[in-house]
Amino acid sequence: MALSVSSLAAALSHLSLPSTSTSKPHPAPLLRLLPTSHRSARLALRASAAEAAEPVETEAGLPAEEVVAVEEEEAEDQLSGIALRKYVKQRLPGGFAAQRITATGRRKTAIARVVLQEGTGKVFINFRDAKEYLQANPMWMEYCKVPLVTLGFENNYDVFVKVHGGGLSGQAQAICLGVARALVKISTANRVPLRSEGLLTRDTRIVERKKAGLKKARKRPQFSKR
Repeated sequence: MALSVSSLAAALSHLSLPSTSTSKPHPAPLLRLLPTSHRSARLALRASAAEAAEPVETEAGLPAEEVVAVEEEEAEDQLSGIALRKYVKQRLPGGFAAQRITATGRRKTAIARVVLQEGTGKVFINFRDAKEYLQANPMWMEYCKVPLVTLGFENNYDVFVKVHGGGLSGQAQAICLGVARALVKISTANRVPLRSEGLLTRDTRIVERKKAGLKKARKRPQFSKR
């Protein structure tokens, strides 16, 4: 049922609204302030906790814990040379000359004294690891194990070498000849397969000496007619 405009006006006339609003705004909530000493102590605790949670970075951009770990690893690496020298000396009581299976290999001006012992295939050159001594060159490292691989003994013997003279390439080839000769001392049956691969032949090629009046062994200075 629809209401008329007059009846609606009469109903609204009975309502009395105050001319001025007596309601007061709600007061803002009071903040509980702590004393200055307590607040500073709590802020200090929060700051220390945040510093402990976040890793401290150094100038290099690494966390302090990683820097300490790297320094410890470097210290271990510096001691590894001394420890390796002691290990080789323990394996070779009396030195190289007192060992049973020894041989000498030569190439160019390099001379290598080789000792073979039963082991797992490790190679030590001048009291250092072969990979470190030969600068991780795959060809030079392969020279040291070619005779062992030919006979299938790459994991049966440890190789101890004392080498001097020449460069790393000549030293690696001298070690190859020394290892091959040492394997022949172990068993004469090893001579045939090593000989067929040419590993027992001494390579006599050396650098030709320089001649007087020439720039190198055979290179002559340029001729000028005038």
